[in-house]
Amino acid sequence: MTNSVLFESTRLGPYSLRNRIVLPPLTRSRSSQPGNIPNDLMATYYRQRTGAGFMVTEGTQIEPRGQGYAWTPGIYSPEQIEGWRKVTSAVHAAGGVIFAQLWHVGRVSHTSLQPNGDAPVAPSAIAADNVKVFIETGPGQGALALPSAPRALTTAEVRELVGLYAQAARNALEAGFDGVEIHSANGYLVNQFISAHTNHRKDEYGGSLQNRLRFLREVTQAVADVVGKDRVGGRFAPLFATTEEDRVYLGLVEDDPHGTYIEAVRVLEDVGIAYVSLAEADWDNAPEFPAAFREDVRKNFSGKILYAGKYTAERGVRVVEAGWGDLIAFGRPFIANPDLPARIAHNWPLNPVDPTTMYGGTDKGYTDYPTYQP
Repeated sequence: MTNSVLFESTRLGPYSLRNRIVLPPLTRSRSSQPGNIPNDLMATYYRQRTGAGFMVTEGTQIEPRGQGYAWTPGIYSPEQIEGWRKVTSAVHAAGGVIFAQLWHVGRVSHTSLQPNGDAPVAPSAIAADNVKVFIETGPGQGALALPSAPRALTTAEVRELVGLYAQAARNALEAGFDGVEIHSANGYLVNQFISAHTNHRKDEYGGSLQNRLRFLREVTQAVADVVGKDRVGGRFAPLFATTEEDRVYLGLVEDDPHGTYIEAVRVLEDVGIAYVSLAEADWDNAPEFPAAFREDVRKNFSGKILYAGKYTAERGVRVVEAGWGDLIAFGRPFIANPDLPARIAHNWPLNPVDPTTMYGGTDKGYTDYPTYQP
């Protein structure tokens, strides 16, 4: 067996993980309609990938306003909770550990996805650019569209959203999840509060970096109070831009990503949660995290550190052996290879991903990828 460091068992909060390989959040848009309800097909998909030591669901919106893409699942209705129970039962029957990723897209949405066709909500009324959302244009049909202009949340509404995250965490426990991950990356709502480019608020949630981190702190604490801090993770996606082209990333690349995200990591450390997930940009020639940033994360966070973003097994081994990370997530390879851990262990070849079946559709390109037959 090669890449043996990835197959060491490790602890994550109260859980003993069989290996360091993670299935990260991957939007696949296969929920049942109407109602964005998880279903039997999704249960099969996750069960197939329980060779991972740890699994995190695709982003699941915490409330109706949190949706930014057609057919993504929610975790706010009784029907959705029951649907997710099918997933957790299937994963647990195969010995897996699975967290729900709690998601709110904020301004990265479209009026057609919002209740009553309203404007999306955001920290400030600043439209998202350099990104598109996926909207339904007919039964089972969709198209890309520019996000709609958002409206700014009132201070009272921000506090209500903290409560909605806590309720979503309660719903996740009811659905049988082992814990939750708070999506604070990729230009979505929590990230919009953190960024000075999207947060122009004048109240206690805007202005200084510590004020911009207040929403992250309150949400993380509220969720930890519900599920227990040792069953909570948080996800960031700092971008260390090397060219002006790289800097165009949902309109909110930080001027000082190192300083901003080390402070964000300290927020998670103060709450005492189980892990931080750090997603590197995954396009060709995207900049990697500097070694100094990885080392600073380790110095400032005592829980587990998870890395994701176009990782190969070899690159993952280097990060773990350097002491920078504890868990390594593989996204696209896991989509096309339900038996990915076995393939990594034995250096078996990988199935290629079919890009035409990534979002929406049937079992094709979802649950029909073959396992390796030696």
